[in-house]
Amino acid sequence: MRSRRFTGRLLCAVAAASLALTASQPAMAWGKNGHRIVGEIASQYLSPQAKAAVVEILGSESMAEAANYPDFMRASGDPFWEEQVYPWHWVTVPKGETYDEVGPPEEGDAVTGIAYFSDILRDPDASLSDKQGALRYIIHAVGDLAQPLHNGNGTDRGGNQRQVNWFGKPTNLHSVWDSLMIEDQQLSYSEYAKLLEERLTPEEMREWANPHPKAWVAEGTALRDTIYPEGDDLSYTYIFAHKAQMEGQLQRGGLRLAAYLNALYAPE
Repeated sequence: MRSRRFTGRLLCAVAAASLALTASQPAMAWGKNGHRIVGEIASQYLSPQAKAAVVEILGSESMAEAANYPDFMRASGDPFWEEQVYPWHWVTVPKGETYDEVGPPEEGDAVTGIAYFSDILRDPDASLSDKQGALRYIIHAVGDLAQPLHNGNGTDRGGNQRQVNWFGKPTNLHSVWDSLMIEDQQLSYSEYAKLLEERLTPEEMREWANPHPKAWVAEGTALRDTIYPEGDDLSYTYIFAHKAQMEGQLQRGGLRLAAYLNALYAPE
């Protein structure tokens, strides 16, 4: 995505800012299966207008397949995806504060990134390639914000610096939530998405299908502060305590993504 629309907005000092950010911010989101689960669930709840728009933009590419594109592009050599979009995978809200009180940093965050790419999807003059990248990012970023540690507190890179042992092997809390708890279930992304979708109640679908990113951040920061363990050795007890929360966030991510796209493509 090297169109004039993007390169014209590329920050001159973004490379240096990106390097500085890595010292204090999270680097990854859900693992591949987590993002695919969110995309797969969302695909089941699109309005006819949103579904038609997704097919027009992505063609035969599923939302589950598109969900990991922004992480994939971070190794592309394209400075837009490697540098400018890098900090648009998370938000930072210190404990006891709200997103509105803190506001986005100068380089932007997931909330401003979603708004940026939504403008591209609304632009009738944007190219198909630009719209493909924009839609793939939104699919990914809504999943990012459903991962509670992507609502970082600004002190430990979203749990990346919180070292723990997972069944005796050293890792960090961010990785536990990214992938280790999901992979512990030993299900494919499609199996897990189907299972989680079938568990949704009508009440949950109404309550969780919220199209407003700042509301997602408020819920994510509240959950984030409850998942830090007291000790360093995590295994079955931690899974028992937090599995329902992790699965609920995957469900919320899917419903939120569908709700956001349904609102974006709602008839005027």
